[in-house]
Amino acid sequence: MAEEFFIPQLGQTVEEVTLMEWLVEDGSKVEHGDSIVEVETDKAVFPVEANASGTLHIGPYQAGDTVPVLAVVAIIGKPDDKFEVKEAAAPPVTGAPAEAAAVAAEVAASRPAPSLAEQGEGRVFASPRARLLAAERGVDLSQVVPTGGGGVRVAERDVIAYLGQMPKATPVAQRMAAEAGLDLRQLTGTGPGGKITKEDVERSMRPAAAPTLAPTPVVLPQVEVLERVPLKGVKGIVAERMATSVHTTAGVTLMMEMDATQFVDMRERLKGQVEEEWGFAPGYNDLLAKIVANALRKFPYVNARLTADAIEYLAPINIGMAVDTERGLLVPVIRDADRKSLREFGTEFRQLVERARQGRALPDDLSGGTFTITNLGMYDVDAFTPVINLPEAAILGAGRITPKVVAREGEMVIRQMWTLSLVHDHRLVDGAPAARFLQYIKSLVEEPYLWLTQ
Repeated sequence: MAEEFFIPQLGQTVEEVTLMEWLVEDGSKVEHGDSIVEVETDKAVFPVEANASGTLHIGPYQAGDTVPVLAVVAIIGKPDDKFEVKEAAAPPVTGAPAEAAAVAAEVAASRPAPSLAEQGEGRVFASPRARLLAAERGVDLSQVVPTGGGGVRVAERDVIAYLGQMPKATPVAQRMAAEAGLDLRQLTGTGPGGKITKEDVERSMRPAAAPTLAPTPVVLPQVEVLERVPLKGVKGIVAERMATSVHTTAGVTLMMEMDATQFVDMRERLKGQVEEEWGFAPGYNDLLAKIVANALRKFPYVNARLTADAIEYLAPINIGMAVDTERGLLVPVIRDADRKSLREFGTEFRQLVERARQGRALPDDLSGGTFTITNLGMYDVDAFTPVINLPEAAILGAGRITPKVVAREGEMVIRQMWTLSLVHDHRLVDGAPAARFLQYIKSLVEEPYLWLTQ
């Protein structure tokens, strides 16, 4: 009997993947453990290995298709076996996740909705994965057309199909619409890509006004295009999340210049003393991250996130470090950074960066952060305003360290000066508390020996 080859669960937050490349041709002989296909999540590219030995028969799935995890995309068996699309298999879709949901919706629409009597006097039968997804996305299962179990049981793909019929909306807009009992499908989005925003929901709740002219669509000038890069995979996810962050957070930027002379000197001394033993020289990012970890432990209100009805202060201090890669911006996360020594932090950070740049990051390498640091100093940037990495409360941007003439005790001296930029969500952290957090970081940068008191 042929063995089903399916997309495994690649981390707790991964729901679907994009098929990047089939590494083995259809009808080829494969051995257990051979790499069969490369798939891309919103974080990295992973090879999926054969779970049996035999002849590979690929289903109707091509490079570029988006499929949910656990979808059967091929079978491994005898040479004369054939792949058959079963009812439980999710249909392949080329392009965006929304298109995948649309195809699944078409499958669901072909089946009649069960009556209440068939559902057990109002009870909705659904798989555990369907209930979990519905709870996470606020979906009323009674509104979902089931296709599983002969058309009486809601499967996860049915919830995905239902969500695919829903227009894109910011988290705030979704929450407001749910509280007001509004159907997002009846609203028109004015955000990027037609996304429904908070203002759109508020506008729909106001009394009807006199009709106004629709905005004139932007017409792009006819110019030569060197290259078109589709907004999918990592680039698409980053674009969507950055736009969501800018439009939903109340971002405030605090910039503070500090004297990093002793900080630079400490780094140079450490470099000379531990590089051979550790196998690497501690960098400014390592030292800054350890300072920030101490600061987050002292000021836990910055190590927070916003939920629908509360601000949550988080116990673990997981530092995300923004890294530039060929696939785009990635943020490896060092968990429990406050509990790790400088050597432990630096070793783990370098391992995470190497995997990220090779496109081999593990699913959990790039998730679970509670605070992010991004450094553009190596590109001669003095200061900048980074975008908050949702659902975190703040992000710290580091510019270059540069010698400047400054006044010290009535004399003009040359000191190594450094500007750090803290962008915080004013919904979670007020200006003065955020300033105290940044001021504390400054004190540890200017007088590194204070670390000994922590």
